[in-house]
Amino acid sequence: MPFIPHTENEIREMLDTIGVSSIDDLFDEIPDGLRISNLQAVPEAVSEPAVTRLMHERAARDRQPLCFIGAGAYEHHIPAAVWEITTRGEYYSAYTPYQAEASQGTLQLLYEYQTMMARLMAMDVSNASLYDGASALAEAVLMAVRANRGAKSRRILMPRNVHPAYRKVVATITRHQGIELEEVAYNPANGCIEDAALPRDADGVAAVVIPMPNFFGALEDVDALTDWAHARKALVIAVVNPLAVALLKPPGQWGARGADIVCGDGQPLGVPLSSGGPYFGFMCCRQAHVRQMPGRIIGQTVDLDGKRGFSLTLQAREQHIRRSKATSNICTNQGLMVTAATIHMALLGGDGLRRVAVASHGQRNALLARLCAIEGVEPVFPGPGFHEGVIRFTASRVEAVLAQLAARDILGGFSLKADYPELGEALLVCATETKEAHDLERYVLALQDIFSNS
Repeated sequence: MPFIPHTENEIREMLDTIGVSSIDDLFDEIPDGLRISNLQAVPEAVSEPAVTRLMHERAARDRQPLCFIGAGAYEHHIPAAVWEITTRGEYYSAYTPYQAEASQGTLQLLYEYQTMMARLMAMDVSNASLYDGASALAEAVLMAVRANRGAKSRRILMPRNVHPAYRKVVATITRHQGIELEEVAYNPANGCIEDAALPRDADGVAAVVIPMPNFFGALEDVDALTDWAHARKALVIAVVNPLAVALLKPPGQWGARGADIVCGDGQPLGVPLSSGGPYFGFMCCRQAHVRQMPGRIIGQTVDLDGKRGFSLTLQAREQHIRRSKATSNICTNQGLMVTAATIHMALLGGDGLRRVAVASHGQRNALLARLCAIEGVEPVFPGPGFHEGVIRFTASRVEAVLAQLAARDILGGFSLKADYPELGEALLVCATETKEAHDLERYVLALQDIFSNS
């Protein structure tokens, strides 16, 4: 963020204007007992090279392990320009754009983001983001219940191969609102939604959640599932990886009518792993449901002189207007992450996103092939997938193997034992375009060494 200097005269003028004698007077409500007069751990003066060296030493404590964990957070290359632009002062410090006349730059960026996301998902409308993918799914469930007024119940079909954290968040947010989350089993042969597990009495279901890809990385038969739901007058909530959509059929084209609501996490679009966040959730829907969509929507208009302008629209859905009658109490969103995502998508374009998706798919397949060629490793869900796949250790414990890999600076994957104990010693592994052949070789050699010494 650029340094903005203030002279002593400017500071004096500002203090005189607000009627205080010193800057300390601005904090006079803080009791003396809570004030710290000095910071003993901070030296009086340190040169810039010394500070730089200190910060590099501290950063090195986190190490830079070779990462094969996905599970909802993915390591992708982010062009340097993305965050160089995002962290400019006018973006970095921008907050809620309620005053349209003073926020045209922020509003235009959000409008461009909405346009890109709607086109990427082949949907009519996008909002200006939510907190993360899990809360976006919870909001989508609430939205579906409100929008499907013809449903005879508040039942939501929630497949078990939806991200476990997403399912927990949805359960937490909806449990006191009379919404019934009905679990749908997955087929143990391929990891996809089990057709036989779909309820026969589904005519009263409000919505069906369809992940693509699902948590195991497997690809669902989205056309058949979407048509099945619509035939029973249920809405379809698509939970998708936005990068995968650049390669696969977009949710708006699923089945005969397409999905009704689309949500997920936007982290793959220019947001670094960052030790787990912040990320941002996205949501798109059909025009018919736009008034039930939570969060902000930016609209394009013209001013009195006929010049193009931007403003917040449909604000009555937010709590600052209608309080308890609002469709959502989410007002603050992850605007900075959305800024990065917008710049990222603009730089890569549709072709660039597709190339990244193709490269990631290829590395995923190569990783699974190399690992499953090792004695003591077997595939769990063979078949097409994106980003991730599931393997099983036939003679080793997952936790012990992961610990030994970590000692070699390799994060070997995400253990499925806690969430899917029926799969045994199963591991979810991921590879993106950031991995190269020598990275896969390093993982394979380390795993072989661990097995040979166990």
